[in-house]
Amino acid sequence: MARATSSNKRKGPVLRILTRMVQIGVALGLIGLVALVVMVAVARSELPGYTDLKNIEQGQMIRVRAADGSIIQEIGPSYGRWLPSDQIPAVMKDAMISIEDRRFRSHLGLDPKGMARSALFAWQNRNTNRRLQGASTITQQLARTIFLNNKYTVGRKVREAVLAMALESKFSKDQILELYLNKVYFGGGAYGIDAASRKFFDHDATTLSLGEAAIIAGLVKAPSNYSPTADAQAAIGRASVVLRAMEDNGVISPGQAASTEPADVALAPEPPQNSVRYFTDWALPQLDMLIDETIQPIDVWTTVDLSMQREATAAIQSNVPSGAQGALVAMENDGAVRAMVGGSDYVTSNYNRAVTAVRQPGSSWKLFVYLAALEAGYSPDDVVTDEPVQIDGWTPRNSGGSYSGPISVRNAFAFSKNTVAAQIGNELGFSTVAGMARRFGITTPINTHPAMVLGTSETRLIDMTRAFAEISGGGRAVEPYGILKVVTADNEVLYERREEPGAPLVDDYVAATMTDLLQTAVNTGTGRAAQIGRPAAGKTGTTTSNKDGTFFGFSSGLTTGVWMGRDDAKTVSGLQGGTAPARAWAAFMKAATSTRPSTPFDTEVTLPDWQLEDDPDSYYGAPEDGEFVDEYGLPIEGNPPAREGQPDPRSEPVLDDSWIDRALGRGQRRPEPRQEPRRPEPLPPPAQPRPDERPSDNGEDGLIY
Repeated sequence: MARATSSNKRKGPVLRILTRMVQIGVALGLIGLVALVVMVAVARSELPGYTDLKNIEQGQMIRVRAADGSIIQEIGPSYGRWLPSDQIPAVMKDAMISIEDRRFRSHLGLDPKGMARSALFAWQNRNTNRRLQGASTITQQLARTIFLNNKYTVGRKVREAVLAMALESKFSKDQILELYLNKVYFGGGAYGIDAASRKFFDHDATTLSLGEAAIIAGLVKAPSNYSPTADAQAAIGRASVVLRAMEDNGVISPGQAASTEPADVALAPEPPQNSVRYFTDWALPQLDMLIDETIQPIDVWTTVDLSMQREATAAIQSNVPSGAQGALVAMENDGAVRAMVGGSDYVTSNYNRAVTAVRQPGSSWKLFVYLAALEAGYSPDDVVTDEPVQIDGWTPRNSGGSYSGPISVRNAFAFSKNTVAAQIGNELGFSTVAGMARRFGITTPINTHPAMVLGTSETRLIDMTRAFAEISGGGRAVEPYGILKVVTADNEVLYERREEPGAPLVDDYVAATMTDLLQTAVNTGTGRAAQIGRPAAGKTGTTTSNKDGTFFGFSSGLTTGVWMGRDDAKTVSGLQGGTAPARAWAAFMKAATSTRPSTPFDTEVTLPDWQLEDDPDSYYGAPEDGEFVDEYGLPIEGNPPAREGQPDPRSEPVLDDSWIDRALGRGQRRPEPRQEPRRPEPLPPPAQPRPDERPSDNGEDGLIY
């Protein structure tokens, strides 16, 4: 009996201690619960409204498409189109709940079972620096996505839990799931299921299949590891795990799980990352002038042809001299840019030499010299003299130092005779040539020193290509462009280019005659390396000491310009416009025009009346034929009577065009009669060319300033 009493005495203090501890624990629990309720209430009161939560975004997504619709670049974080809950496919909701939070519909923001599992995992992996896992519900992930960061700290987990319960108390389960599916990050810059679907499958998320939904749902765990753009096989393997989870959760049958093969899902091709970026870097800044939208995701449809782009890249890379760079621009007659290469490799150098670099064009500049000559009354068969000349102390010479003497305008252009270009420029006026270049879209400064006729003014490749495209298009103005239309994710058209014919720059006959000269340069002149088995027209250009080589030409409605040289403007051994640039041009154009009809150029020239008239006296009459007119075209009194059988000139006066123009107040369209070029003092006669001498790119390597 004594022993029992002693035992009871010992149990008394222990029981009291345990009771006190329970009481303290309950009290602390109640205090903690009250504190938690208060924190949740405060957090709930500070939460933005549902509409505000929907509008929290961090940037605009821009998808750039080629002319055929394929995606070539994606810019900025993509949020896709916001999908309301009733537009989100059920398989997408079921897949996400099954793999991320299978008790989502029943908990209050926190999952006790998940938390216990996470605690056990943490204990088992203590001191291994492994992250906690398995505790975050969809609501917690949403809170972290919108309000917090991804740092794994106790403080952040507490705030995450409070916010999750606040969200659960303020919004419905469907609202929370809608927010989550439209905002969570899926990798590859895609936020939300619509952006992910567009990026990985190239269609919106309203039509997701079971396999596609499984792939998307599997990305949340580790977007950088499971993203199809990072590791397609890992994404497919993870999707299989999602399908098993859906089967275990009872949302799909075993037969559906077995018949769905994630490997059969068609993934969107990865956008190219090399030379097409030269094009997008040039085209996308144009958006600022076309649209005002800066929030909604947009699709930008461009003019670039990916097959042409590949051929352009290959042509430059396979022909550019060692140590040099190359650039290429190809455009339609209306200015639509189909291919653009700004350098040999975008990854190593994203400097766009096609639109940014300014280099001397060499003899290709003679396009403007001969356009001015044709407009002033020259014809291809006119005879000029290839001989030594001196203009204001400047003595141009041809490549090789030889001269051909009397030569037709056509051959002088085809063989790129420098002395003839110099004489024409001197006769017409160097400012006239500069004005023609300005008319055809040259925007860089133009000097008017005599040597300018040989291409000493620096230009941009795209501007020179445009000038040749304007000749190809019959002498009408062209504005290079790269954007066809811009649409939102809802297919609302924000911009669409309208076809508008360009203003005439020169008369049709001038453009046709210039095409004739350019065709001769390819057929028999310095551009022979650019022959492609179909009608082609073009012009070579080489600058002093072979620092730059260019070729510009057109065929079958496509105009292409090629430049090669070093960025530091040092000499490139053997570089001439008629060598590597012409070969690159030909390699590209053969492929680019292979599916286009081969049609001859329309070089039939209908000359204006003032150019067709061979007899200068017919405008002014002769003593025996009719009345006299003075130098202004006015009738002179005392005209002799008409001969028998002819009308009386005094009753039917013969008036010339200039008199009629003045009488009607019209400006004269006829140019002033062409003057003979000024001749310098004769120089010692040079050695005559050999009969078997072959034409070369008689350019500019012999310039003397």
